Amino acid sequence: MDMSKQLLLPSTDNLPSFFRTEITSETAYSVKKPSLDLDAAPLFDLDQEWQHSLFGRSIQECHRNLMHIAEDADMAIGVTDPHGTLLWTWSSTPMRSSAEQVHFVEGGQWSTQAVGQNAIGLALNTHSASCVYSHENQMNSVRDWVCYAAPITDANTGQFYGIMNLSTKYQKHNSLGILAVERCADLVKQAIQLHQKNILYIKALGTPKIQYNQHGLTLTQRQIEILCILALCPEGINLEELHYALYGDRPVSTTTLKSELSQLRNLIPDVIESRPYRLNCEIQCDFLMAEQALNLGFTATTLTLYRGSFLAKSESPFLCAWRDCFDARLSHVIYQIDDIDQLLRVVSRVPDRVDAVERLLELLPEDTPYRVKLLKLLE
Repeated sequence: MDMSKQLLLPSTDNLPSFFRTEITSETAYSVKKPSLDLDAAPLFDLDQEWQHSLFGRSIQECHRNLMHIAEDADMAIGVTDPHGTLLWTWSSTPMRSSAEQVHFVEGGQWSTQAVGQNAIGLALNTHSASCVYSHENQMNSVRDWVCYAAPITDANTGQFYGIMNLSTKYQKHNSLGILAVERCADLVKQAIQLHQKNILYIKALGTPKIQYNQHGLTLTQRQIEILCILALCPEGINLEELHYALYGDRPVSTTTLKSELSQLRNLIPDVIESRPYRLNCEIQCDFLMAEQALNLGFTATTLTLYRGSFLAKSESPFLCAWRDCFDARLSHVIYQIDDIDQLLRVVSRVPDRVDAVERLLELLPEDTPYRVKLLKLLE
């Protein structure tokens, strides 16, 4: 199971006040949420490969410290993937039975899409620490809980890995709960820093950014395209296939491609194998994570990962085809969204996302003054 990305919303100071992120985040509790008659969160089968990833190794590195924190406070503790599915949990004796009953266990899916308003889901959507107390939980079976959640984000790479959660019964609510869960998240972040080795980060939604072992790389457009093609072809690709994927029918020699590959290999030694060409390292890509979230039906995660068009300047036929298919699927999802707050977050980050603006115009009342501002974005 892939892990990844920084999801703190970017500055929107230059946008109309209607689109600023503080307005969208403030709406989280502006309306009383209806209860959900669910007994437990959905359970997913986990691909245990995640344990061998950087995130998995980092959790194992500090899991004993996390257990001690939860045990001392009579709490349940858990770490999710970027979609809100619990990868690792541990519960103190007072919380164990209750946690098992509501599926606060490995494989439990705690996004707002799955179980309504809750601390994990809120932290996923806002990428900031959250506390959800008792009746603020939408799922009836956890309305006697208080939960604290914090995002786990690599400060150096901006990679978002998942959510740290601490939960207990509401009678034990403590104003220091947020600090405690942030401390737990910091333990995992520190472990991530210690285990950074042979990790390639590719950010290609919006402004491209490439990092290898926490070091930024200055690459040409063509070199970034090569890495993205290889990331999309994990089984490998031969020279002729790579040439066509990159250039199509354009009259570019294979010598030029070999030169690009040689320069890339000098910048990131031992990362690109040949015969076939493929990446020989752990890769974390925002576009692959967004595609996975889309495949799983996790709309909120997909939209939070989306920071702009995939390699907007690329003319690679292979990458253009992937971009067009992804955009078509994303647009279909956007037109199905009924959550105005969610759409506002998309427009605040990517104002030129026409489908999100059009969907907002469909949902907002005719007499709202904000329609004029939205219409200006379509001009």
